[in-house]
Amino acid sequence: MTTGAILAGGRSTRFGDRDKAVAPLAGVPMIRRVADRLAGDDDPVPPGAERAAGGDPVVDEFVINCRPDQREAIGDALDGLPLPLRWAVDDEPDLGPVAGIRNACRAASGEYVAVVACDMPFVDPSFLAGLAADAAGHEAAIARLDDRWLQTTQAVYRAEPMAAACDRALARGDRKVLAPLDDLDCVVVGDAEIRERTTAHTFTNVNTQAELAEAETAIGEALDDADAR
Repeated sequence: MTTGAILAGGRSTRFGDRDKAVAPLAGVPMIRRVADRLAGDDDPVPPGAERAAGGDPVVDEFVINCRPDQREAIGDALDGLPLPLRWAVDDEPDLGPVAGIRNACRAASGEYVAVVACDMPFVDPSFLAGLAADAAGHEAAIARLDDRWLQTTQAVYRAEPMAAACDRALARGDRKVLAPLDDLDCVVVGDAEIRERTTAHTFTNVNTQAELAEAETAIGEALDDADAR
């Protein structure tokens, strides 16, 4: 069983005065777009458009990590999801993604947790499913683009070892998102293999209003292309 964990507890300081998790993106709250893609219920937007818009779900349940003050709005945005949903509410907000990933892993029913940030509305579900296959028998599967940066917020972790590694990192005061990985048996998927499976667009973050506008344009163009076929 694989749990899909969506991280939404950040403060979105670059986005403005709205919580980007529930900001409308082409008419749909951004976190809902992420969830729908993993459930096979989104618009046919690449990469992974076919799986995102009508394929089998790539996870068996969702865990949402957020702050207490976000839960009501996010719950409204995710109303009617076709998969079970659990909450991993931060009892101590603002500790960063290490704490968010830990809390999500603790709340998960699945042995493995597919983690995706709420601001990645183009996540390729087929690529995430491939990472889950890569992680089998290991403690993590993480992509690394040619910039050498590990994509820790679109990755698959074995829940128990990752939660324990996050605990150790936080106990020593290390909130860097890479810190827990030193303790794990990780499979790293390199740039060439990433580009065989998907495109780098799967890792696109929406951090600002300008990037939200760019994402809306990309979705509109993808839907126009789909209608034209």
